[in-house]
Amino acid sequence: MAWITQQLDPERSRRRQQLIAQLAGARAAQQRDRPRRVRTDKLRQLIATRRRIAG
Repeated sequence: MAWITQQLDPERSRRRQQLIAQLAGARAAQQRDRPRRVRTDKLRQLIATRRRIAG
């Protein structure tokens, strides 16, 4: 089976590139927020552990 290449019209190509850029931006934002979330989760676990030990 042979591959058939199609020329994408410029508007569709532009929209596709825009979508890819938006996805990349969303992933970057998610990765920036992840360390904060990890610290928050660890702190919550530590507080819960101390409450169990003290209580």
